[in-house]
Amino acid sequence: MKVLALDAMGVIYQSGDDVAELLVPYICKHREESAERIKSLYHQCSLGAFASSVFWEQLGLSPETEDDYLSNHCLVSGAKEFIADARESFDMIWCLSNDVSEWSITLRRTFDLETLFDGFVISGDVKTRKPSPEMYEAFCAISRSKPEEILFIDDRPGNVFAAKSCGMKSILFGEQSEPTQGLPHAQDYSELRSMILTPSPEN
Repeated sequence: MKVLALDAMGVIYQSGDDVAELLVPYICKHREESAERIKSLYHQCSLGAFASSVFWEQLGLSPETEDDYLSNHCLVSGAKEFIADARESFDMIWCLSNDVSEWSITLRRTFDLETLFDGFVISGDVKTRKPSPEMYEAFCAISRSKPEEILFIDDRPGNVFAAKSCGMKSILFGEQSEPTQGLPHAQDYSELRSMILTPSPEN
Protein backbone atom coordinates (compact mmCIF):
# COMPACT_ATOMS: atom_id res chain seq x y z
CA MET A 1 0.00 0.00 0.00
CA LYS A 2 1.17 3.53 -0.82
CA VAL A 3 -0.28 6.39 1.20
CA LEU A 4 0.18 10.11 0.52
CA ALA A 5 -0.39 12.46 3.46
CA LEU A 6 -0.49 16.23 2.90
CA ASP A 7 -0.28 18.98 5.47
CA ALA A 8 -2.91 21.70 5.03
CA MET A 9 -1.46 25.14 5.80
CA GLY A 10 1.41 25.95 3.45
CA VAL A 11 0.83 22.84 1.34
CA ILE A 12 -2.87 22.82 0.39
CA TYR A 13 -3.67 26.39 1.50
CA GLN A 14 -1.34 29.27 0.71
CA SER A 15 -0.73 30.62 4.20
CA GLY A 16 1.97 28.56 5.90
CA ASP A 17 1.52 30.34 9.23
CA ASP A 18 -2.16 31.19 9.16
CA VAL A 19 -2.16 32.29 12.79
CA ALA A 20 0.50 34.99 12.37
CA GLU A 21 -0.35 35.88 8.78
CA LEU A 22 -4.15 35.81 8.85
CA LEU A 23 -5.70 35.22 12.27
CA VAL A 24 -3.84 37.75 14.42
CA PRO A 25 -4.19 40.63 11.90
CA TYR A 26 -7.87 39.79 11.37
CA ILE A 27 -8.72 39.86 15.07
CA CYS A 28 -6.63 42.97 15.74
CA LYS A 29 -8.61 44.77 13.03
CA HIS A 30 -11.78 44.17 15.01
CA ARG A 31 -10.57 44.69 18.56
CA GLU A 32 -7.46 45.44 20.58
CA GLU A 33 -5.92 42.15 21.64
CA SER A 34 -2.42 40.81 22.18
CA ALA A 35 -0.95 38.43 19.63
CA GLU A 36 0.20 36.21 22.50
CA ARG A 37 -3.34 35.70 23.80
CA ILE A 38 -4.73 35.03 20.33
CA LYS A 39 -2.01 32.44 19.68
CA SER A 40 -2.56 30.81 23.07
CA LEU A 41 -6.32 30.50 22.55
CA TYR A 42 -5.80 29.20 19.02
CA HIS A 43 -3.32 26.59 20.27
CA GLN A 44 -5.81 25.33 22.86
CA CYS A 45 -8.64 25.28 20.32
CA SER A 46 -6.48 23.41 17.79
CA LEU A 47 -5.94 20.77 20.48
CA GLY A 48 -9.68 20.32 20.85
CA ALA A 49 -9.84 21.96 24.28
CA PHE A 50 -12.99 23.86 23.28
CA ALA A 51 -15.17 24.57 20.24
CA SER A 52 -14.35 27.33 17.76
CA SER A 53 -17.40 29.28 18.94
CA VAL A 54 -15.79 29.51 22.38
CA PHE A 55 -12.56 30.75 20.76
CA TRP A 56 -14.38 33.74 19.24
CA GLU A 57 -16.37 34.42 22.42
CA GLN A 58 -13.18 34.41 24.51
CA LEU A 59 -11.94 37.21 22.26
CA GLY A 60 -15.17 39.18 22.55
CA LEU A 61 -16.27 38.43 18.98
CA SER A 62 -19.37 36.75 17.60
CA PRO A 63 -18.97 33.15 16.40
CA GLU A 64 -20.54 34.40 13.16
CA THR A 65 -17.19 36.09 12.56
CA GLU A 66 -15.76 32.70 11.68
CA ASP A 67 -16.93 32.48 8.06
CA ASP A 68 -15.67 35.97 7.32
CA TYR A 69 -12.25 35.11 8.73
CA LEU A 70 -12.00 31.81 6.85
CA SER A 71 -12.81 33.56 3.56
CA ASN A 72 -9.24 34.91 3.66
CA HIS A 73 -7.80 31.49 2.85
CA CYS A 74 -6.94 30.39 -0.66
CA LEU A 75 -5.43 27.29 -2.24
CA VAL A 76 -1.84 26.83 -3.34
CA SER A 77 -1.66 26.97 -7.12
CA GLY A 78 -1.91 23.50 -8.63
CA ALA A 79 -2.96 21.77 -5.39
CA LYS A 80 -6.25 20.27 -6.56
CA GLU A 81 -4.84 19.15 -9.90
CA PHE A 82 -1.89 17.48 -8.19
CA ILE A 83 -4.09 15.65 -5.68
CA ALA A 84 -6.39 14.39 -8.43
CA ASP A 85 -3.45 13.14 -10.50
CA ALA A 86 -1.80 11.52 -7.46
CA ARG A 87 -4.62 8.95 -7.43
CA GLU A 88 -2.76 7.09 -10.15
CA SER A 89 0.34 6.70 -7.96
CA PHE A 90 -1.10 6.22 -4.46
CA ASP A 91 -3.67 3.88 -2.96
CA MET A 92 -4.89 6.49 -0.45
CA ILE A 93 -4.55 10.25 -0.04
CA TRP A 94 -5.05 11.87 3.37
CA CYS A 95 -4.69 15.27 4.99
CA LEU A 96 -2.68 15.42 8.24
CA SER A 97 -2.91 18.89 9.77
CA ASN A 98 -2.76 21.02 12.89
CA ASP A 99 -6.04 22.91 12.79
CA VAL A 100 -9.25 23.80 14.57
CA SER A 101 -11.75 21.02 13.79
CA GLU A 102 -14.57 23.29 12.65
CA TRP A 103 -12.25 25.44 10.51
CA SER A 104 -10.86 22.39 8.75
CA ILE A 105 -14.36 21.18 7.87
CA THR A 106 -15.48 24.57 6.57
CA LEU A 107 -12.38 25.08 4.42
CA ARG A 108 -12.40 21.66 2.80
CA ARG A 109 -16.09 22.03 1.96
CA THR A 110 -15.59 25.57 0.68
CA PHE A 111 -12.88 24.42 -1.72
CA ASP A 112 -14.59 21.12 -2.58
CA LEU A 113 -11.70 19.01 -1.27
CA GLU A 114 -13.56 16.23 0.52
CA THR A 115 -13.99 14.08 -2.57
CA LEU A 116 -10.24 14.29 -3.31
CA PHE A 117 -9.18 12.76 0.03
CA ASP A 118 -9.77 9.45 1.76
CA GLY A 119 -9.82 11.21 5.10
CA PHE A 120 -8.59 14.02 7.32
CA VAL A 121 -6.65 13.66 10.57
CA ILE A 122 -6.89 17.00 12.34
CA SER A 123 -5.25 18.01 15.62
CA GLY A 124 -8.50 19.37 17.02
CA ASP A 125 -10.09 15.94 16.57
CA VAL A 126 -7.26 13.78 17.91
CA LYS A 127 -6.16 16.31 20.57
CA THR A 128 -2.47 16.29 19.74
CA ARG A 129 -0.39 18.37 17.33
CA LYS A 130 2.55 17.85 15.02
CA PRO A 131 5.43 17.44 15.63
CA SER A 132 4.35 15.30 18.58
CA PRO A 133 4.88 11.58 17.82
CA GLU A 134 1.33 10.96 19.04
CA MET A 135 -0.01 12.88 16.02
CA TYR A 136 1.75 10.57 13.57
CA GLU A 137 0.73 7.52 15.57
CA ALA A 138 -2.89 8.70 15.45
CA PHE A 139 -2.61 9.08 11.70
CA CYS A 140 -1.32 5.54 11.26
CA ALA A 141 -4.11 4.17 13.45
CA ILE A 142 -6.90 6.11 11.73
CA SER A 143 -5.64 5.51 8.18
CA ARG A 144 -4.76 1.88 9.01
CA SER A 145 -1.35 2.39 7.50
CA LYS A 146 2.18 1.45 8.50
CA PRO A 147 4.75 4.29 8.75
CA GLU A 148 6.88 2.81 5.97
CA GLU A 149 3.89 2.94 3.61
CA ILE A 150 3.42 6.69 4.05
CA LEU A 151 4.87 9.64 2.16
CA PHE A 152 4.25 12.84 4.14
CA ILE A 153 4.46 16.36 2.69
CA ASP A 154 4.81 19.38 5.01
CA ASP A 155 6.20 22.91 4.78
CA ARG A 156 7.81 22.90 8.24
CA PRO A 157 11.18 21.18 8.74
CA GLY A 158 10.34 20.18 12.32
CA ASN A 159 7.26 18.30 11.17
CA VAL A 160 9.21 16.60 8.39
CA PHE A 161 11.96 15.47 10.77
CA ALA A 162 9.35 14.19 13.23
CA ALA A 163 7.62 12.18 10.51
CA LYS A 164 10.94 10.67 9.44
CA SER A 165 11.68 9.77 13.06
CA CYS A 166 8.39 7.86 13.12
CA GLY A 167 9.45 5.85 10.07
CA MET A 168 7.64 7.78 7.34
CA LYS A 169 9.18 9.03 4.13
CA SER A 170 8.78 12.79 4.06
CA ILE A 171 9.37 15.76 1.75
CA LEU A 172 9.67 19.42 2.69
CA PHE A 173 7.41 21.62 0.56
CA GLY A 174 7.39 25.26 -0.51
CA GLU A 175 9.84 28.13 -0.47
CA GLN A 176 12.02 28.02 2.64
CA SER A 177 13.60 31.04 4.32
CA GLU A 178 16.38 28.90 5.82
CA PRO A 179 18.52 25.98 4.59
CA THR A 180 16.54 22.76 4.17
CA GLN A 181 19.06 20.80 6.29
CA GLY A 182 19.48 18.08 3.70
CA LEU A 183 15.78 17.20 3.59
CA PRO A 184 14.20 16.19 0.27
CA HIS A 185 12.59 19.39 -0.93
CA ALA A 186 10.05 20.48 -3.54
CA GLN A 187 9.44 24.21 -3.94
CA ASP A 188 6.07 23.81 -5.66
CA TYR A 189 3.69 21.23 -7.10
CA SER A 190 5.55 21.11 -10.39
CA GLU A 191 8.69 19.94 -8.58
CA LEU A 192 6.73 17.60 -6.30
CA ARG A 193 4.99 16.08 -9.30
CA SER A 194 8.32 15.27 -10.97
CA MET A 195 9.65 13.78 -7.73
CA ILE A 196 6.87 11.40 -6.76
CA LEU A 197 4.23 10.88 -9.44
CA THR A 198 4.50 8.06 -11.93
CA PRO A 199 5.01 9.57 -15.39
CA SER A 200 2.18 9.02 -17.84
CA PRO A 201 2.98 6.47 -20.55
CA GLU A 202 3.93 8.03 -23.86
CA ASN A 203 1.47 7.52 -26.67
